[in-house]
This record gives sequence, structure tokens and C-alpha cells, in this order.
Amino acid sequence: MKLLSKVRIVTDSTADIPEEIRKELGIICVPLKILFGEETFLDGVTMTQDTFYDRLVTSSVIPTTSQPSPQEFLDVYQQLADENPEGSIISIHLASVLSGTYQSALIAKSMMEDQVPIAVVDSKSASYGIGELVVEAAKAAKAGKTEAEILQLIEDIQSNHAIFFMVNTLEYLQKGGRIGRASALIGSLLNIKPILTIDNEGYVSSKDKARGQKKALSRIVELLEEQFPNNTPLNIKMAHIRNPETAEQLQHMIAEKFDVKSVEHVTIGPVVGTHVGPGLVAVFAFLAK
Repeated sequence: MKLLSKVRIVTDSTADIPEEIRKELGIICVPLKILFGEETFLDGVTMTQDTFYDRLVTSSVIPTTSQPSPQEFLDVYQQLADENPEGSIISIHLASVLSGTYQSALIAKSMMEDQVPIAVVDSKSASYGIGELVVEAAKAAKAGKTEAEILQLIEDIQSNHAIFFMVNTLEYLQKGGRIGRASALIGSLLNIKPILTIDNEGYVSSKDKARGQKKALSRIVELLEEQFPNNTPLNIKMAHIRNPETAEQLQHMIAEKFDVKSVEHVTIGPVVGTHVGPGLVAVFAFLAK
């Protein structure tokens, strides 16, 4: 009989954790919804990342996303409570400033308080900025760590990380209203590559911009050097949207400056992808212990 971890870890599909890792660590994932006009899909369930990006580049409709309902979280929490009445739940989600997902989880928690202890965590991040918290929390749960120990681990990771995205095209930022049409046109003509980050509150913000891919990648490495001293041991997650070659290039540039202990490659999902489009490359850097 398989023993369940005393602490179960729940997240949402914006964490971009590969399915095999979720299965291996017993992570429960609640999907967000993807809307193309009147059509609704479940992220990673009824619409894969590949299908989403195929449709994104061909559709005249700008897709949107919506958070899971409190009932969807309640169903998951109830199932986990039934499976392990003596256990507890840590539920880690997309930054509350970006989505109502965190609030939905809080509402579900309030309906379950008498049955099972639930800690709902605002990741203040997106994509693998959430994913790293979730995976490390699940590893700790599997190792028998307590809820308090896991929550402290999450805080430690949140205070020692860096996230930078290089946007390959301005088309989707313009379509989503993040920049004006004139700015997008001029930026495209000049081959401007915006560099984005996620700040301490979870907002996606502009960090810098560079003319051309090579300069943008070099600037990302410089930004990492500003945050971490050279030769700092790092675990890095290289993420991209249909641009593995550039992700590999950035990985090698980072490895020349830092003591990279581990590297994983992941694909960024629809929630971030809607706003930035194919070609995006990102690095999620975390202090290695």
C-alpha cells in the first residue's frame, strides 16, 4: 500500500510543471480555463500547450483566461481530506495581483476549515516561479517535513530568486493592450527585445530592453550578475515558447558566469503565453543549497 505524505501539495496549471513531475511527487493541479471567444477549454486537460500555441498564431480572436471556481478547489480539498483525514494541505497559486485563482482557493479553504488544515500561499509569481515553490514543497512533503517546515522553505525560496523574460515579438503585447500600436511598430522596426521580470508583489514589469537578441541575452546575464555574485551556486530553469535553441544559448551564457548546479527545461503555458507569444525565452534562477 502506497503511503500518502502527511502534507499534500496543490497548485494550479499556471505553474507549468511537467505532468511526469507532478505524478512523481503527487502534486494535485487545478486547471485554469482558456477562452477563445465562446469556446472554453481546461488548461492542460482539454487543451494542450501545443494546441494552444497553434491556435494563438492563427486565430483572429485574442484568447483570455479565467480562474478556477471556489467549488473546483473545494472538490479537490474534500477529496484529499477524505483520502488522508489526519493530513494537511498546502495550496500554492498564481500571484494574487494577476488572477483571482488565489482568492478562489481562499474561499474554498474557508468552507473546509473544520475538516482539514489548509494553508493557501500567494506565490507572488507566475510560470516556473510558482513551479519551483511547488516542486520543492512536494519534495519536502515526500521527505516527511511538517507543514511549518514546508511553509518556511517556500519563504526562503521566494526571497532568493530571479526571473527574467526576453520577449521575441511585440505583436502580442500590442494585441493585449500592454503597449500601443505605434510603439510596437517602431520596436519591431528597430528589433527591440523587451526584458520583463516579476516583482516582489507578483506584477509583471519591464526591466530593460535591448536592440537585437544577442544584446538582450547578454543583458539578462548582466541582470543576474547584479542580483547574484559571480560563481554563486544556482539552480536554473530555462523556459521558452517554441524557442529551445535560444533557451540553450542563454543557458550556456549563464553557465559561463555562475556555478550552475542543475538545469531543467520547461515550456511556458497559455496564461503567460497569451500576452507574449511564441519566441519568448525566460530564466528562473534559484540559490542552490
